[in-house]
Amino acid sequence: MTLKSMGYIVNHKKILRLTKELGIQCVKFRTKNRRYSSYKGTVGKIADNVLKRNFSSTEANRVWCTDVTEFKVNGQKLYLSPIIDLYNSEIISYSIQSRPNLNLTNSMLKKALKKVKNTNGLVIHSDQGFHYQHMSWVSTLEENNIIQSMSRKGNCLDNAIIENFFGLLKQEIYYGEKYNSIEDLTKAIHKYIYWFNNIRIKEKLKGLSPVQFRKQSCYNIENF
Repeated sequence: MTLKSMGYIVNHKKILRLTKELGIQCVKFRTKNRRYSSYKGTVGKIADNVLKRNFSSTEANRVWCTDVTEFKVNGQKLYLSPIIDLYNSEIISYSIQSRPNLNLTNSMLKKALKKVKNTNGLVIHSDQGFHYQHMSWVSTLEENNIIQSMSRKGNCLDNAIIENFFGLLKQEIYYGEKYNSIEDLTKAIHKYIYWFNNIRIKEKLKGLSPVQFRKQSCYNIENF
């Protein structure tokens, strides 16, 4: 896909032959780290699973998914909380902190809301973590007429789109890499998300990056 976007037309069999001749392999790393869970029981509101694994949207900023993931560097922990738009897989906003407190998710949500003119009827899906049950989160959604949706307890497949993003990010810049500090990892995450949004092309987006696809869609609507 990348070669095609640059104007090169190359048969996939030729690529396989060349990579074999050059000894190029895709290196995959396995990890035994347990998946981070922010679930602390029923401590607030548990919303219905409105999304029901329908990981698609015909409009931008109509369906969002979010979650928190954990990183470890030299005995220190780092937490990433992003919001992804199901329309084009764009990371709408994110927060990175050394503690998985309420500010991690609330600050991310506030940044996302500043980018959207109309939130009426927007759906935001998460797991049942304490962040999303808390009144500060729930009240912000209600104030903006946002529909809250939650995965069933202990069912990460109900939020597969964000889990896939975490998997890609960790496979490409975390597993097998050595960082001297959490500050270095933080910088790497910032760069990765910019690249993921603006440069990384996706076949389902017609060979465009998430941002390119959104901008092209807006242009087509304005000139319809």
